[in-house]
Amino acid sequence: MNNIMEYKGYAGSVEFSEPDGVFYGKVQGIRSLISYEGTNAKELVSDFHKAVDDYLALCESEGTSPEIAYKGSLNVRFKNTDLHRRAAIYAINHQQSLNSLIEEAVEEKLSLHA
Repeated sequence: MNNIMEYKGYAGSVEFSEPDGVFYGKVQGIRSLISYEGTNAKELVSDFHKAVDDYLALCESEGTSPEIAYKGSLNVRFKNTDLHRRAAIYAINHQQSLNSLIEEAVEEKLSLHA
């Protein structure tokens, strides 16, 4: 089951409330709260698209730039300090940055599950 929808570069979650009998979600990866809901899949998708379009229209009318999700920058924290050390040494020995090593590892992992 896919719990993510995409529209105009924004990713939205898909949740279900059994007691309320409603699907709902919010746009992921930005600070602004953009939420939507529907009683079935078609309504949920429609409300998601409307919520994103409304957000973009509001930004335009206010003369502000809409937030961009997943801009390519993130902080990575290693729980295991030895793993961090080993990764850094590996990157140095292969004439690459730790960032590029991590990016390659993520690409490899995702390609295995594509």
